[in-house]
Amino acid sequence: MRTIEVVDYRPEWEKMFKKEEKRIRNILGKNCIAVYHIGSTAVKGLPAKAIIDIMPVAKDISLVDALDPEFQTLGYDCRGEFGIPGRRFYTKGGDNRTHHIHIFEKSSEAAIKRHLAVRDYLRSHPDTAREYAELKKKLAARYPHDNDGYCDGKDAYMKELEQKALKWQEEQLADGTSVSLGICLGLCLGTALGSAFGNLGVWLSLSLALGTCFGLGFKRRPPKSGQ
Repeated sequence: MRTIEVVDYRPEWEKMFKKEEKRIRNILGKNCIAVYHIGSTAVKGLPAKAIIDIMPVAKDISLVDALDPEFQTLGYDCRGEFGIPGRRFYTKGGDNRTHHIHIFEKSSEAAIKRHLAVRDYLRSHPDTAREYAELKKKLAARYPHDNDGYCDGKDAYMKELEQKALKWQEEQLADGTSVSLGICLGLCLGTALGSAFGNLGVWLSLSLALGTCFGLGFKRRPPKSGQ
């Protein structure tokens, strides 16, 4: 019987991920695009169930099933999609879980984006991370041997968190685009002024600073109250 236990953050979780990442990349070979550490164990300082969640991204998901025997040699149980279309799910450790692997094809952009958005949001919002940790601890105490009850108990919270994280992620991308455009503008302006008046280095430095400020000035800002 599985026991639901939320423990304090452990630094070795990152080392466990990196060790498993190498093994996964060796199995997937050229079909592997990236391997991400996701879930609560990927957020430093966040209490979690001591299970390393790993999300490899494959070029072609149809090629993954033939590799099940190789995952089994690493101790994984192969569970197919396991309720999420397009995913390949693997678990290690039986009732004493140590790792989960969630393989998605690169075309499953929504699922990949969602997992990374939540991870990065929690990394950047410690107050939310603490709130989430408290909820998990309460649910683990209430449902110590009921994983479904534990997951159902945080379902509504997670859906709201995902929406906040996705919105935040979009804002971060928009901000990055504005700054990048500003820098490009500064480079073009600096090159033109340097060619016309000499002292290219000076004009580039001034124009890059101006372009960066321009980009920062157009960063997306939250709407005023009432809008």
